[in-house]
Amino acid sequence: MTAKSKTMQAFQGGKTIKPGGVYWMRYIIPALLFYVVFMAYPMLDSVRLSLYEGTAGERAFVGFANYVRLFTDEVVSKRFWNAFGNNWIFFAYHMILQNALGITFAAILTNRTMKGRQFYQTLIFIPCTVAVLVTGYLFKMMMNPQWSKAPLEKIGLGFMVHSPSGWLGDPGTALSAVSLVSVWQWVGIPTMMFVAAFQGIDDDLIEAASIEGATPWQQFTRIRIPLIIPVIGMVAIMTFVSNFNAFDVVFAMETLDGAPNYSTDLIGTLFYRYGVAGQHPVGIPEPGVGSAISTSIFCMLLCGVIPVLVKTQGKE
Repeated sequence: MTAKSKTMQAFQGGKTIKPGGVYWMRYIIPALLFYVVFMAYPMLDSVRLSLYEGTAGERAFVGFANYVRLFTDEVVSKRFWNAFGNNWIFFAYHMILQNALGITFAAILTNRTMKGRQFYQTLIFIPCTVAVLVTGYLFKMMMNPQWSKAPLEKIGLGFMVHSPSGWLGDPGTALSAVSLVSVWQWVGIPTMMFVAAFQGIDDDLIEAASIEGATPWQQFTRIRIPLIIPVIGMVAIMTFVSNFNAFDVVFAMETLDGAPNYSTDLIGTLFYRYGVAGQHPVGIPEPGVGSAISTSIFCMLLCGVIPVLVKTQGKE
C-alpha cells in the first residue's frame, strides 16, 4: 500500500476516500455559515433596506427614491461627494505612502546580512496591535497646541506646532494629519505580507542574476518585484476596501461630523450619521439613505476590485 493510500485511509476511520470526492466540503461548512450569517445576509438586507424609508416598524417602500436623493438632493449629495473625495485622498496616502514604505521595509528586513531583523519586524508591527481609539486619542493630544506646544519648544521642535488651532483644527491639514497617523499605525500589515512574499522567492534566481552581473537594484526591480505582483495586487485590494470602510480613526481624532468643516468626513462617518445616529441638526436616523450609501459604495468598490484581481492574480 502506498503512502498516499494510507493517508487517504486515515480519514473516516480507515475508509478509503476516492480522489475527486466532495468530502472536503464538510470542513468549510462552519466558515461558510459564519460568512452567510454575518456577511452575506446583512449585505443583501442592506440592499433591501435601501428601497425603504422610515425607521423600524414604520417603513414604506419607496423604490429607488433614496438613491435619487443621494445623488440629486443638494445637501445629501454635497455631503456624499465631499466624503467620497476625502476617502480618495485618505486612500492615496495609504496606497502610495504606506505600501511604498511596506515594500521598502520588507526589502530591508529580508536582507540576510542585516542583524536584528526579528526585532525590527516586531517594532514595525507593534502599532498594529494597539487599538485605533487609543492611537487616535494619543495623537490627538500630541497635535493639540495646548498640550504639545510647551514640550516641543523645550526640545527645539516648536516649529511643529502648526497654528493656534493645530494640525487637526485646520481644514487644510486635518485630513493629511489623520491619514498619516493611520499610515503609521497600519504600515506593519503590508510590510509583513511583503516580507513573506520576498522570502518565498527562490534564492537560485537571485544568485543566477548576480552571477550574470545584475546589480542589487536590477535584481529588486526586474526579479523580486515582478515575482510578488499577486501579493502587491492583494495588498492594494485590502488597502482599497479597508480605507473606504474607515471610521474609527476619524472618530478618535476628530468628530463624527468630520470636523473641521467636514474636511475629514469619510464614507464611514457619513454612513453612521445618516444610517445610525441621524444627521445634524435633525438627529433622526434614516436607515434607507444609509443603506443607499453603503450599497452604492459596495458597487463602486466592486468595480475597482475586480479589474485589479483579474490583472494581478494568477501571474507567476
